[in-house]
Parts: sequence; C-alpha cells; structure tokens
Amino acid sequence: MPDFLRHIIAQIYDVKGLVQWGGTVLVCTIVFVETGMFVGFFLPGDSLLVTAGVFAAAGQLEVGWLLALVTICAIAGDQLGYWIGRHAGEALYSREESRFFRKSHLENAHAFYERYGGKTIILARFLPVGRTFCPPVAGAARMNYGRFVTYDIFGGFLWVWSMVLLGYTLGRTVPNIEKRIHWVIAGVVVASLMPAAIHAWRSRANHKKPLPLKSVPSEED
Repeated sequence: MPDFLRHIIAQIYDVKGLVQWGGTVLVCTIVFVETGMFVGFFLPGDSLLVTAGVFAAAGQLEVGWLLALVTICAIAGDQLGYWIGRHAGEALYSREESRFFRKSHLENAHAFYERYGGKTIILARFLPVGRTFCPPVAGAARMNYGRFVTYDIFGGFLWVWSMVLLGYTLGRTVPNIEKRIHWVIAGVVVASLMPAAIHAWRSRANHKKPLPLKSVPSEED
C-alpha cells in the first residue's frame, strides 16, 4: 500500500483528531457520506459519534446542535442511498467491483434486508457497512417510500442520539475520559463489530448442520 494512502487511512481513523479539527461540521459530513454514498462504508461512524459526545461533554462542541444536525445528515444520507438504489435498480448488482465497491457488501445487505424486512432499516444503523448498503437495497427492492422514511427517521434518531449521548454521559461521569478516548474508541469498535461477527458465526454454523436424511422406500412398499 502506498505511503500516502496509509497516511490518509490513518487520518480517517484518528477520530479524536477529526473531531478536534473539524468539529460538528466534519462529523455531519462524514455521517452523510457514510450513510449516503458507497464510498463511505469504511468511515468510522459509531466511534466518531461517541467521541463527539465526549468532546461535547467537555464543552468543545454544543451537544444540542450536534444531536440535531447529525441526525438530519444521517437521515438525509439514507434518503440519497434509497433513491440511488431506486433509480439504479439491478444495475447495482452488475456493477464492476473496485477498491471502494464490493458486490458482496450489497449482497449481504440484501440478505439481511430479506430476513428482517423493515426492521433492517433500524438495525442496519448499528452495523458497519450495513448502514451504507441497506438504503440502496431497499430502494432497489422498491420498498414503499413512506414506510422506508418512517423506519429511517426512527433509526436515525436512535443511532445518533444513543451514540452521542453515550459519549456525552461518559464525558460527564468519568473524570478525564478524553485523555483515555482511545480505550473508548476501541470498545465501541469491538461492540459495533460483534453483531456482524455473531451473524457470520451463526450462518457458518447453520451451513455445517447435516441435512436431514430422506426416508428410502423399502422393497415391500
């Protein structure tokens, strides 16, 4: 991997530095890109929001504006993703893979959507990659837009407010938590990856289950 690319990736995942440098505006931008554009699936959504909440507790960000603006951007990003899927339809599935697009992500999102239906719009908010690809899948599947918006608004509020207020609460109750923010970020990353890991483990376990034996008719039948 080229050095400049390593440097860019390191900067992207330095969520503490991102929040300190760009404040609420940059948090809003990252959330919108992560939820509304295919290139945003690798962005640090959960850890970014928790970190922003910690800095809001320290008085470096205004928590009211943070909650309101980021929620709007999270919902708006999903709307963009939905309409991309709605207009592109099956073309998404025939698109060539690239560094920023993996067909497997789209197919996994579709399988998740088929299993959980409308609840996927809410559940996917808490899944890395899922919150990027589930809206276009819903659009490609022509999910009723009114139903999509209802689930999406609820999911947007639940995700943003839970993540930001978790960080805000930690910042208000744990002394000098901003000095140990790397531990908080590590915990959030592990927690955010656990649902996907559990889902993958269950899928693998189900594939390993032996198929039931079919009854063979006897010669007397």
